[in-house]
Parts: sequence; structure tokens; C-alpha cells
Amino acid sequence: MVLDLFQVLQGSIVNAVTIIVGGLIGITIGGKLPERIKIIMLQGIALAVLIIGVQMGLQLQNLVVVIFCLIIGGVMGEIADLDGWLQKLGKYLEKRAAAAGSGVARAFVFTSLVYVVGAMAITGALESGLLGQHQTLYVKSILDGITAVAFAATMGPGVCLAAVPVFFYQGGIALAAGWVQPYLGAAVISEITGVGGLLIIAIGLNMLELTDIKVANFLPAFVVLFVAGILLPVF
Repeated sequence: MVLDLFQVLQGSIVNAVTIIVGGLIGITIGGKLPERIKIIMLQGIALAVLIIGVQMGLQLQNLVVVIFCLIIGGVMGEIADLDGWLQKLGKYLEKRAAAAGSGVARAFVFTSLVYVVGAMAITGALESGLLGQHQTLYVKSILDGITAVAFAATMGPGVCLAAVPVFFYQGGIALAAGWVQPYLGAAVISEITGVGGLLIIAIGLNMLELTDIKVANFLPAFVVLFVAGILLPVF
């Protein structure tokens, strides 16, 4: 049981540790990394994100159902304006932290938001819980660790504390996905993985500044897929 729990949470644990390590490095070396080095590192990560997205996307088996779920989910997310709400939440929390007058509090709230708000955290946690694989969260860990260096160099040790909400947020999603996994058919899991891969590809394209896709608005597609898996005979 302990081993199974560790297996599900492994990606979230690695993510939390890299934030702490990156924060400590940032506090130590300050802002000594040239901007051009940061850019090339982020571009390398973006290319890795694209490859992972393609690998996951290739697990799609029923393209018609996936297109249907993506469109319906995207429309639902657009109507609800999930991306807009997440941005508003970020600005609100940032203002609250700034009003507190504590540099540690501001760094903690700001970086926590950056690390947990986004499709990569959700799709990576779903991958951990449903498949016991952590590629997406490992790449996210590298990305978060690098950004933690930059954040901590300018904002201080509060950045390291962001590891706590990251672990509980992603770990909670992974545990929930692991709990429902036995009740899902192999076909449903393949389609969920494929949709996650498509969203990961969108994240990679956004990171390279080739597109400006509102990835968060497509997150309801996972809910539509769950429902489709229950109602449609193709699953």
C-alpha cells in the first residue's frame, strides 16, 4: 500500500523537491544567469514538452469521440471563461499578498499560483494517477526548478514554500485519479491520455510563443470524456 501510494505521488514529490532546490540555488547565486541562457533552456524544455505531448497523443484510438469531447469541453470552458477566471484569481491573490507587506508571503502566493494554475499540473497529475507514469510532471519539475531559481533570486526564500501547495494540489488530483482508475476501461484511459497529450502539445507551442491557445478552457474535455465513457457504447 505504501509502495502504491509512493508510485502515484512520485511525480508530485519530485516536483516539490525541484522547486525547493531551485529556490535555494536562486537564493545562493542571485540573478547571475544571463537572459539568453534562460531563454535557450526554456526553449529546450518546450521542445521536450512537445515530444511528450506527441507520445501521449498517439495513444488515441477513437479520434471522432476525442474531437467531439474537445470541442464540447472547449466550448464549455470558453463560456465559463476558465482561463479568464484563473488570471483574475492570480491577480487577486497577488494583490492580497502585496497588501500583506511581507516579501515571503508575496513570493509564496505568487509562485504557488504560477506552479499550480495550468493544464500541465492537471494533465501531469492525471497521468500519474491513471497510468503510474510521470513524464509530464518530470518535465514540469525541470521547468519549475529553473523558474524557481529566477524567482528566488529576486523574491527571496518564500519561493521554496510553494513546494507545499504544489505537492498537495497535484498529489490530490493524482490520488483521485488513481482511485477511479479501476472503474475505467482501458479505452477510456487511452482517450484521456490522448487528450492530455493534445493539451500538452498546446502548452509546448505556447511556450515557444508560436500560439496563444487558452489551454485551461479545454480542461472540461476530461469531464466530457468521463461521461462519454459511461454513456457511449464505443468504450
